[in-house]
Amino acid sequence: MNFGILGPTYDPASVQPMRDELTVVGFDELLTSDDVQKAFEVPDKTVLLLINSVCGCAAGNARPGAAMALQHTKIPDVLTTAFAGMEKDAVAKARAYLAPHPPSSPCIALLKDAKIVKILERRHIENRTAEMVARELVEWFEEYCERPGPSISPEDFARLTPYKACGSTIPLARPD
Repeated sequence: MNFGILGPTYDPASVQPMRDELTVVGFDELLTSDDVQKAFEVPDKTVLLLINSVCGCAAGNARPGAAMALQHTKIPDVLTTAFAGMEKDAVAKARAYLAPHPPSSPCIALLKDAKIVKILERRHIENRTAEMVARELVEWFEEYCERPGPSISPEDFARLTPYKACGSTIPLARPD
């Protein structure tokens, strides 16, 4: 993995299950600032960005809510994720597209033509259930998206087990 100039905050092996929870439902990881630019500047496509995090509201609400929403009949064209505290250059670049909204982890945004059309910041996520997050995302998808869903089969989705660890249990990265 390329962590850019700034190294990761957390032990990469410890956050891998949090990454996998999103990639298994179709998200592509944005590991560099170039990855972010390529993903976001796709004309006439909807791009869902989930800034992943080790916090409890990412584990309990954001990741499972996004996964549930991707079982809908309409989903965004492009599904992307960047991990706060890990690929810091990529996250900084992604957050630049989210201005004037302040940095937020987790964060879920829907973009079109590299512009925000909808956003859920941490303050919108932390006091909701995963089901509430999913319902809001489905409303976005109905309004802005055309790609047929779901992102994975209902049978595969039914076999998933959400990963519930949070930041207080994740070891920090060791400097090289």
